[in-house]
Amino acid sequence: MKNLNGKFMLKVAGTLTAIALVVAALLGLVNHITKDRIAQLQKEATEQALAAVTPEGATFESVKLTDKAIAAASDQGGKLLEMYTVSTGGYACKVSASGSQGTIVMIVGVDAESKITGISIVDNAETAGIGSKVMDNLNNDDGTPVLDQFKGMSGAGTLEVKKNVTPITGATVSTRGVTMGANAALAAVKALG
Repeated sequence: MKNLNGKFMLKVAGTLTAIALVVAALLGLVNHITKDRIAQLQKEATEQALAAVTPEGATFESVKLTDKAIAAASDQGGKLLEMYTVSTGGYACKVSASGSQGTIVMIVGVDAESKITGISIVDNAETAGIGSKVMDNLNNDDGTPVLDQFKGMSGAGTLEVKKNVTPITGATVSTRGVTMGANAALAAVKALG
């Protein structure tokens, strides 16, 4: 009887292994087929966000990230992903920060005077109807679009929710995530000198 159970277990294990290999192969195939399209969509989202936070007609050139800029952004709670010079002066930083449901990826424009020119969300996982209000730039508790309130602000590390940044009630954590991203971008630009 023990021998029969051992054969049965081997048969089940073999079947499950075969199924796992087939599924892994199919996932690999789907990834191979879709990775270029996903990369293209991410590139387009970044380009749209860059255009949204800089003057009309501005062009962008990628900047090599320095350890100093990466560390400065990290010290503010964000992660510097990409950085661009803007033809009209200043920089645009692609940064990520923690929101209430995951990572918020955004582009933050910073002019030549180290003032924020705008923030545009590239990707997020915030809760629909709550944190998404911040991502969609709806009015904060003062009646100002929550992302637009950052325009003209400066001073890495000085932006703080409920101090000089007004949240949307119920979406304070999402507002805090965007604020971390803004502080990270300002710090990264400052680190470049």
